Amino acid sequence: MTPRRVAEHLAARGRWGSSRSSGPGGQRRDHAETRVELTLTEEDLVDLPARIAQRLVAGLRLDERPLRLRCGTERSREQNRGIVERRLLSRVEAALAPPAPARRPTRPTLGSRQRRLAAKRLRSDVKSTRRSPSADD
Repeated sequence: MTPRRVAEHLAARGRWGSSRSSGPGGQRRDHAETRVELTLTEEDLVDLPARIAQRLVAGLRLDERPLRLRCGTERSREQNRGIVERRLLSRVEAALAPPAPARRPTRPTLGSRQRRLAAKRLRSDVKSTRRSPSADD
């Protein structure tokens, strides 16, 4: 399944709600419910393949709390719903992306060791010139 199809499935299974939002809109804002909210829980993953569902639970942290995506920036409910659906798609893509390969530790090269030791010698020389002269000098 592609991330887009998974996101569409979640958008269909999730609970959508709307409420009055703040911001521009004049008197219409006080009467129209334009803020949109999508709530997803683990139960909304029922029809997905087990492997995908496990990655979504871990990636979206649905085992800890429900995922709530909301938007009320636009004046129309449809535009806000589109924004929430795009946010859901980006979250699903991130959750389903394969993990980055772990860095394999390597030993420092001969040149990097020589540069590090030369820098340490130079720093030591700089600091030794700052010392006050000893009583023997």
